[in-house]
Amino acid sequence: MAAQAAPIESFVREGRPVRLVLPAFPGKSPNRAKVLGRLPDLAEESALRFLDDLAGRIRRVHPPGAELVICSDGRVFSDAVGIPDDDITAYHRELRTMVAALPQGAVSLFTLEDVPEFAGLRHEEMRAVLTERHAVPLEELRERVRRGEELHLYRAITRFLFEDGNTPAYKGSRAALQRDARNRAYVVIQRSKAWGDFLAGRFPGAVRLSIHPQPCASEKFGIRLGEATGSWLTPWHGVAVDVGGRLVLMKRTQAESLGGEVVERDGRPSHFVLRGPARTAAHEDRDGARRTTPSARAANGPAPKE
Repeated sequence: MAAQAAPIESFVREGRPVRLVLPAFPGKSPNRAKVLGRLPDLAEESALRFLDDLAGRIRRVHPPGAELVICSDGRVFSDAVGIPDDDITAYHRELRTMVAALPQGAVSLFTLEDVPEFAGLRHEEMRAVLTERHAVPLEELRERVRRGEELHLYRAITRFLFEDGNTPAYKGSRAALQRDARNRAYVVIQRSKAWGDFLAGRFPGAVRLSIHPQPCASEKFGIRLGEATGSWLTPWHGVAVDVGGRLVLMKRTQAESLGGEVVERDGRPSHFVLRGPARTAAHEDRDGARRTTPSARAANGPAPKE
């Protein structure tokens, strides 16, 4: 815990707001079997409220409070994950509206477009400049995975990319999709790490948060953005489901299979609600996910083949 405590102690000692940086909220999955649409919905809104409340709880023990910067990485690797740049732009626009409505006023959104040196560049040029200046070579990353250093992350990203690409519109074989997902996973990890390297220089001394599980010796804090039926499911890979006054994240197909009813707000789908026996099934699925740890799930499966 020493690596995690050091930056916090600096803010506390100097009487400054604790700055927290969270690379997350990239954009909605392109697979509509997982999400309701391309825009943020109650899943994101609930996660933002959690982060805003976290800042409020920090203020109760540290009066200067906290500043939580969401560093959206969607533009960083949108081409590699199959999300159109126009969808990323719309996602960011709606996300900013949600952030502005938070009561604590401690959460902000930071994207590639907010970087002065990228002003005027096309989206693909932004990604190229970021990669050139901050990324490790892909072959070096492949070697790390072969040695097992990035294996869990590689498998997780590959799984997400395979799921996102496995849509009714895809006409190829599962084997071809799996190969493509493996190749794109390296690009996603490379760009994510480049974004992280850039953020370290942009926000020096900040406390780093991560949506991925982290070991105790890590400099980052792993943070879950809500209860979920799947291990560490995120709002942009699922839907919010009201199971009786509590929201649980799950994939859209699961909510539909449980008989969930879609609730609309402002003329578009927002979340699902479960009634009667379906609520019990959702509770059981959630509790089962809690008993299966992310590390145990990541340990399954063969090592990647090159």
